[in-house]
Amino acid sequence: MKDAEVAELLQAISRLGLTVVGKNVRAAGIEVPTFGEFVPRVSCAVSVLQRESYTTYWRILVVEWGHRRLSEPTPTEILHLMNRHKANAVVRSNWRGGTGAARNFLHAVRCLYRFAEMDSLIAPADNPAAKVPMPRKLESSRHALTPEQVSDLGRVASETGNDVELDALIVRLHIETACRREAALKLRLDELSAGDCTVLLHHKGGVDAWHPVTPLLMRRLVEHVETRGGSSAKAEHRVLRTRSGNPITGRRYDNLHGRFRRYLPWADAKGVTVHWLRHTTLTFVEREFGEAVARRYAAHRDPGTTATPIYTKASLVECAQALVAVTGQPHPLARIERTSTALQAHEEKGHEKGVW
Repeated sequence: MKDAEVAELLQAISRLGLTVVGKNVRAAGIEVPTFGEFVPRVSCAVSVLQRESYTTYWRILVVEWGHRRLSEPTPTEILHLMNRHKANAVVRSNWRGGTGAARNFLHAVRCLYRFAEMDSLIAPADNPAAKVPMPRKLESSRHALTPEQVSDLGRVASETGNDVELDALIVRLHIETACRREAALKLRLDELSAGDCTVLLHHKGGVDAWHPVTPLLMRRLVEHVETRGGSSAKAEHRVLRTRSGNPITGRRYDNLHGRFRRYLPWADAKGVTVHWLRHTTLTFVEREFGEAVARRYAAHRDPGTTATPIYTKASLVECAQALVAVTGQPHPLARIERTSTALQAHEEKGHEKGVW
């Protein structure tokens, strides 16, 4: 069919109030952009969290297909590029064959194409990323540690390395709050509420939540900032710092994890990181205080599958009570008796001068 005939047919259909959906039919004057053109546009439109999560993968698309239009790659080509990225993924302590890297890559590609659909650049039926099967998420191999193992990690942190005060503080923060690494790295001075011993943590998925910490830890955090440049620092400055006053980065964690595995054979065999402390604390809280408190303690979003979570949300006070049980230390918001724990026992072995 000639172009003139196609145009005449489309005009006739338009007059009838109908819409033609097809792979090769696009609005007049709209040209599908290249990856090199579209990625910067999407990067400016997404949230900061999405930008941090997907920039690495979008950069791969620009390098590989920067000159190609979004409509050109097939599902097979996307799958091939995803598997190439999976094969080149960095081997870390929690290596699972690159499955996580493959899933993250496909999530990033699908995000890009969702924006293309929103802008009517790609029809939903023609979205190649949606046709690529998502790799199955593997069950985590992490599990709760024993009190003795937690004490071992605390001992390594507070007795080895070139900054034992900082490392002990990091371990204590993760034990008490069960936070992820990024939440600890982002903790700011103005997010320490010394009056009620709570800290504002920025969790995965854009969830911000106040979390109780013991008066002991709060005192150590404040002292840490004051001795490392806190008196003249602006409120937005990070809490965890090196001796020079600079905020720590993920490399501090890599150094700490390396010492866990160097001094503790069991930690080396399992590839233990501070994230195992999150599993440990949350397992204890769930067993002792139930799912609702554990969900609030972990700062997880409500499941939303039933109306029950709406009426059974745990409070900050309940989290404080769970913290008392975890640490054996009192908290101003809690209403239960102090109990003996492995963490308390570690404190009583002569570590009063440290964060323990």
